[in-house]
Amino acid sequence: MAADSMEIDDTLYSRQRYVLGDSAMQQMAQSHVFLSGMGGLGVEMAKNIVLAGVKALTVHDTKKCETWDLGTNFFICEDDVQNQRKRVETVYPRIAELNPYVQVNISTAPIDTTTDLSFLKQYQCVILTETRLSLQKKINEFCHSQQPPIKFISTDVYGICSRVFCDFGDKFEVSDPTGEEPKEIFVQNITQWLPDILSELPFLLHCFVTLVVFQSNPGVVTCMDNRNHGLQSGQLVTFREVNGMSELNGTTRQITALSPYTFSIGDTSHLEAYTHGGIIVQIKSPKTFYFEKMEKQLSDPSCLIVDFSKPEAPLQIHAALLAVDMFREQHQRMPGIGCLQDADLLLKLTEEVNKTLVNKADVNEDLVKWVSRTAKGSLPPLAAAVGGIASQEVLKALTGKFAPLQQWFYFDALEVVKALETTACEEFFPSRSVSNQRPLLDSGTMGTKGHTEIIVPNLTESYNSHRDPPEEEIPFCTLKSFPAVIEHTIQWARDKFESSFTHKPSIYNTFWQIYSSAEEVLQRMQARESLEGSFQVVKLLSRRPTHWSQCVTLARLKFEKYFKRKAVQLLHSFPLDTRLKDGSLFWQSPKRPPSPILFDMTDALHFNFIVSAARLFASVYNISYTEKKIETDESARKPDQTKLAVSSEEEREAIGQLEEAIAAAAVTKDHLQMTPVSFEKDDDRNGHIDFITAASNLRARMYNIEAADRLKTKRIAGKIIPAIATSTAAVSGLVGLELIKVVGGFSFDSFKNCFFNLAIPIIVFTETAEVKRTQIRCEQKWLESS
Repeated sequence: MAADSMEIDDTLYSRQRYVLGDSAMQQMAQSHVFLSGMGGLGVEMAKNIVLAGVKALTVHDTKKCETWDLGTNFFICEDDVQNQRKRVETVYPRIAELNPYVQVNISTAPIDTTTDLSFLKQYQCVILTETRLSLQKKINEFCHSQQPPIKFISTDVYGICSRVFCDFGDKFEVSDPTGEEPKEIFVQNITQWLPDILSELPFLLHCFVTLVVFQSNPGVVTCMDNRNHGLQSGQLVTFREVNGMSELNGTTRQITALSPYTFSIGDTSHLEAYTHGGIIVQIKSPKTFYFEKMEKQLSDPSCLIVDFSKPEAPLQIHAALLAVDMFREQHQRMPGIGCLQDADLLLKLTEEVNKTLVNKADVNEDLVKWVSRTAKGSLPPLAAAVGGIASQEVLKALTGKFAPLQQWFYFDALEVVKALETTACEEFFPSRSVSNQRPLLDSGTMGTKGHTEIIVPNLTESYNSHRDPPEEEIPFCTLKSFPAVIEHTIQWARDKFESSFTHKPSIYNTFWQIYSSAEEVLQRMQARESLEGSFQVVKLLSRRPTHWSQCVTLARLKFEKYFKRKAVQLLHSFPLDTRLKDGSLFWQSPKRPPSPILFDMTDALHFNFIVSAARLFASVYNISYTEKKIETDESARKPDQTKLAVSSEEEREAIGQLEEAIAAAAVTKDHLQMTPVSFEKDDDRNGHIDFITAASNLRARMYNIEAADRLKTKRIAGKIIPAIATSTAAVSGLVGLELIKVVGGFSFDSFKNCFFNLAIPIIVFTETAEVKRTQIRCEQKWLESS
């Protein structure tokens, strides 16, 4: 992403653009970030931030490479340790090469509580790792006091425990808290009984034979086909294409959810009677978040609960890690590995810290003991997971996209070490029995969402115990004649691409591989032999273009067929005033009547369709082309013909076409070969997405559907799964933690599944479900296969 032009390089950022959007990407490309601490967690974050595409990242560190670093820092090798190289100078070139668009700087200047912090004013976000608490508080105070505030994040991994703290200033406005696409809801009805006549309901039912519909306060919207609207009370919506109650169109109203498929929209008693149709669109509203300084949050932390089986864990870890900070300040070192005296001292400090908290939790002695044993080290999968989570908070700080963490995140991997307490050293080797049973570690991401699932034979439920809901398919009649949303027109365009440029050329080639010459085919057809595909192949042969101008003409004829004739035919079959047997209009939501499009060479969308379609026809027919020469023959017309069942008349027509082609010497070896085009979404030079975008948006215009830009069209047509490095890192780390348990042969209760959405943010760990057992007879059970 060049800093001057702000153009987004799709070869590097294509999947991330779908997560963040172009506005957020451009904001990042103007942002400067300061990151201190190049240990395992620091380089994880540096990697994620550079891949995301900030303008500049300054990495700061004062330490030299040590043996400790080899276990956690993937940018440091033994040679770096042996030669006592500085960590930051070692990792700098390896970080910089990840993204040529990001300027990576290094700093080795010591920073302590006496340092003048004014140099931080050049940064939009400051991140601290491996930093003493006293310095964290001072830097946080400085960042919070700036106008505008410098976004502050501190994060650490102490052995099997981790923490993240965020402070984005007194007020932090988020443009899009969730990042989800605004919901569009088709309306079935807008109605409600008047509250003041409910008491007269028995009398009304006695007096009236038919049901009378009233407008009222509040009006209630019922979704088409009782579909789930997915809205929450307090959200804003706007209206369009409402018939009858047309005063709603273009207005904004706040909703109150009543059920999964109904919601109220306020007073409708003064509006005209609702008749039919209508689309309600969710309005994405900005939201303001409020942060407190670290000094205040230390005694009264706002913590994200991630494991509801142990809701007290965040406060317990908070107290234990603050005790580690106190221990380091007092002794100028971390607790010793396996030192019982240090563990006892850390426990006392934790109890002291716990007394100062506004909300107290029971001190977890087991947790404190393991923190003391492991705090000097770092568990690499934990660093990867926390690095991904904390890096996503950096992106939020820079862009105002997604809801930020408020304000502490704590996560432990206690299950990893608890099971090892009485384990002999030789048991740390991979377990043959577990390896032969072949456990499955399933994981995946989609944008900011991610999941991990552990399946261990004979312990957990099988992978098939639960299934994702089937992907909803678009009905054929909707694609063919009645599109209602842009996804329908994009799929239609994708199908047209497949039919015209892949399927038909493939059939053509297969046919001529079976039948060696046109003369042979002609003789067999004249002898009334049935040759599969012959009619379609002969038609393709007889109309085969040989020059670029003919490809343009062919594209022009396709325009006429797709965007004019189809609409004319449909409106002829179903005029606008057509009614169904029950008296309701045929053309009402979600059905939309088409409007024929008259070709206009000066219209950019029309022109783009002709160019992209002609290019693809040229590729299929092996014709060289030039986009500089685009002239359309408006007198060109497709031969008049009606679609008939296979009959003697159609046979005669095909035979005649083939005879003419042979007589005109238009059946050379080259003419019997076409080049099918395989859809490729990632090569922007091939024109595939250009065709689908133009075709889809022309059809959308024909049906009065809001068009989609090229990026959205590419995502839907290519079925692209949005991806971002932060989610990938988090999932990788979480899977790594479970892998340790699998290889170690841990017990069932140590395994955890996880679902997260870093945009909200929500992170949920759950216990795995136990394998299903069916009693067969006494002392015999059947285990469901995993």
